[in-house]
Amino acid sequence: QVQLVESGGGLVQPGGSLRLSCAASGFTFSNYAMNWYRQAPGKERELVATITRSSGVTTYADSVKGRCSISRDNAKNTVYLQMNSLKPEDTALYYCNARVLRIQHWGQGTQVTVSS
Repeated sequence: QVQLVESGGGLVQPGGSLRLSCAASGFTFSNYAMNWYRQAPGKERELVATITRSSGVTTYADSVKGRCSISRDNAKNTVYLQMNSLKPEDTALYYCNARVLRIQHWGQGTQVTVSS
């Protein structure tokens, strides 16, 4: 079955950096676009970044553009989200997502907290 396992979250000071990872299994990873979403308390889930399956075309939410970079390693079945210049408003639970055979799959999330 499809599994997505996020890691790399934590507590970081404003201006700091984090690199999130999502290890995927149970499907042919290189055939699918991958997404990072986030959800802050009391807010709707927000699409943060997307990377296409092999060409590596990336798109970003305006709120993170220029500060975040999504990448993937198809040999390792892993997608990454490098986050720089973090702000308190980036505090959220970050989820990895893939739409496989028309079904949305989610990881359990990794918490990112930006605070001094």
